[in-house]
Amino acid sequence: QTCLAQGQTPFLAARLPDHTWEERHSPANFTYAAHHAFFAGFLPTPIAPGLHPRLFAAQFPGSETTQPTTYVFDAPDIVTGLAQADYRTICIGGVGFFNQLSPLGWVLPSLFIDSYWTPALGVTDPRSTEHQVDLAVTCLQRLPGKQRVFLFINISALHQPNAMYLPGATMDSCQSQAAALAYVDSQLPPLFAALQQRAPVLCILCSDHGTAYGEEGYWGHRVSHPIVWTVPYAEFVLPEIQA
Repeated sequence: QTCLAQGQTPFLAARLPDHTWEERHSPANFTYAAHHAFFAGFLPTPIAPGLHPRLFAAQFPGSETTQPTTYVFDAPDIVTGLAQADYRTICIGGVGFFNQLSPLGWVLPSLFIDSYWTPALGVTDPRSTEHQVDLAVTCLQRLPGKQRVFLFINISALHQPNAMYLPGATMDSCQSQAAALAYVDSQLPPLFAALQQRAPVLCILCSDHGTAYGEEGYWGHRVSHPIVWTVPYAEFVLPEIQA
């Protein structure tokens, strides 16, 4: 929200509902657990108390948050569910849990028909978002225009290390992460243009977890602290744009 208020993310600001992020609670405090929950239909939850209908959900008897407006799939995860509905599913990593360098690094990417990772897409490349967007656009351009797509991108630039995005910084901080977000915002236009030239686009933008920078002595994530489980969230539909 600070980046938004300071005008550092103009591209996203023009597309977010009411020009703001929604504050939500993540189902987990680190990437691996959060994404298993996300793909099963447990996206970050509105912070207000109560039962909140889910956008999509696996078929699950007794679910109190599966409502008539919920898209229900008969599969263990939305990736498989949409593939069964003839969507092309594409994963572009990302952080270590998407790097395909070990059996653990294959678990999440293996859900998808197409999955990609190279060091250029990872956390240590200062141009990672540019590379991720270029790859996503290339993948979309290879597909017939009528082919429906579920595209997932794990934006790595916001993860540590992010001091490289703030000139003169030697340690990660809230300020360097904000600079990373400003960089990410600057790289998104070609991705959204490529998506909108195909069809109307349902966009879900969120963090899987927050990062502590010394609050109450905590650093990093995988700790159950409000700064870690409170995340920004947005969902919206963008119209198709004729090329």
